[in-house]
Amino acid sequence: MGVSGASGTPYAAAVLRALLAAGESVDLVVSRASRLTLLDETGISFRDAHWQEDLGEWLARGADGKPGTFETDLTRVRYWSAGDLAAGPSSGSYPAKGMLIVPASTAAVAGVALGLSKDLLQRAASVTLKERRPLVVAVRETPLNGQTLRHLVTLDDLGAVVVPTSPAFYAGATHIQDLVDFVAGRALDAVGVRHRLYRRWEGDLGGGGK
Repeated sequence: MGVSGASGTPYAAAVLRALLAAGESVDLVVSRASRLTLLDETGISFRDAHWQEDLGEWLARGADGKPGTFETDLTRVRYWSAGDLAAGPSSGSYPAKGMLIVPASTAAVAGVALGLSKDLLQRAASVTLKERRPLVVAVRETPLNGQTLRHLVTLDDLGAVVVPTSPAFYAGATHIQDLVDFVAGRALDAVGVRHRLYRRWEGDLGGGGK
C-alpha cells in the first residue's frame, strides 16, 4: 500500500485498518509529500525511525482527527522508506497480491502513468502493472484537468482500477467516518478484500420501484 501526498489521510487509515482486520499482511510506503499532509491533517510527524509508534497513533484516530476506539495489530505491517529503491516491492519477484495507492495525488498518478519510478511508491506501482497484479488508484483531487484525466485513462488502459474518493449517501452515513469508510471499502472491493466498512446496496426493498 502506498500513501501519497494528496489530502485524505483518513482514507489511508481506514484502508490500512481494514486490511489488517481482514488478516492481510501489508507492505507500507509513505511518500515524503504525504508526511506533510499527515502533519497538516492530524498533527502527527511520521518518522522512519519511529514508524510503528507514529503509525499506531495515526490509525487510532478517527476521520475527525480525534482519538478513537480503533485497535490495530501492527505486527503484519512491513514499512519501507519511500527513498529505498532497493526495497522488496521494487522487484517483480517480491511476493504481493496487488497494490493500493490511497490517497493518490495527481503527481503520483502522473508518475505511475508515465513510468517515472522516482520513488518507491511509483516504482512499486510500475512493478504491479508489469506483473499484471491488481493496482487500485484512489485519486483525490477536484476539479480534474485534462492532463490528469489523460493520465487516469492511461492507467485504466494499463489495467489499473481508478477509484475516485467520492462517497455515496445511500448507505445511511451519520458520521464523517461512515463516508470515509465507504470510499475505503470500495477501494478494497477492487482488490477482493472482504470487509464490513459499509452497508451494500441490495435493491429497492420497499416494493415501490419501477
